[in-house]
Amino acid sequence: MNQVAPLTNSPIKRRSRWASSFKKGWERSKYLHLLALPGVLFYLIFNYAPMYAILIAFQDFQPMKGVWGSTWVGFDQFKTFFQHIYFWRVIRNTLLLSLLELLIVFPLQILFAILLNEIRKNFYKRFVQTVSYLPHFISLPAIIGMLFMFLSPQDGPFNMLLTKVFHIEPINFMGISEWFRPLYILSEIWTTLGWGAIIYLAALTNVNPDMYESASLDGASRVKMIWHITLPAIQPTVMIMLLLQIGKMMSLGADKVLLMQSPLTYEVSDVISTFVYRRGLEFGEYSFATAVGFFNSLINIALLLTANWFVKKTTDNSLF
Repeated sequence: MNQVAPLTNSPIKRRSRWASSFKKGWERSKYLHLLALPGVLFYLIFNYAPMYAILIAFQDFQPMKGVWGSTWVGFDQFKTFFQHIYFWRVIRNTLLLSLLELLIVFPLQILFAILLNEIRKNFYKRFVQTVSYLPHFISLPAIIGMLFMFLSPQDGPFNMLLTKVFHIEPINFMGISEWFRPLYILSEIWTTLGWGAIIYLAALTNVNPDMYESASLDGASRVKMIWHITLPAIQPTVMIMLLLQIGKMMSLGADKVLLMQSPLTYEVSDVISTFVYRRGLEFGEYSFATAVGFFNSLINIALLLTANWFVKKTTDNSLF
């Protein structure tokens, strides 16, 4: 009588192999897992656990009733935002500031990294790197405080220079809406130029020096070496950083804008994050603010997926 061969791929066998593989993997790298545990717990507790509160975007949330006791209103909060008097203002300002960062700050970081890589004197190179990194470690309130101090219309050094040298009346730079975006971008360049270039400098360390020597023997200039060797070498890193930048375009941080803006500059400085801050914390409209934040996140996801699809179609680099 023929005997039936045992099933080697049964669910029980698969679970047993999976458990054995997991146990071996844990024993092999348990200390690395324990090292990563605080970071994982941080994101679980402060990023994922509060996500259930997104439900209040579809409610008329009352703190005394809680999430499950508040009245459901469907998409009313979203409709209120779309019909709000400041809807287009905050969308426009957010997009403009984000695009300015993308078109000015982002390329300058790449250019700065390439120029640093071209410096041959190590002492001078390290000195420039150190000086360019320092602003990143200064707290944001201190940065904005320095900005207000330097540009003060009463005793600011810049206005004193304009008055005594060029005989121009003092200008209240921080109170004029036309100056908000230039000052925002200039301060962003100052604080992020060196720090943002670090990842590109790290990518440039993987370039084989023999390629530059071969190109030099063939008579290539430094500009041609940068164009044909340096830029292609850091292209994958640039594409990934570009996707990450596009993915957070609509999430322009409220901290810096709040510190720089005033009622005189609301017309050009009010972005989605500051709008959410005012409506949610100052006016107590928790459901409305949550709906605006949720809408903002959906736009970010759509931008990221679109940019990733385009990059995947045109190059071999993408996030997923």
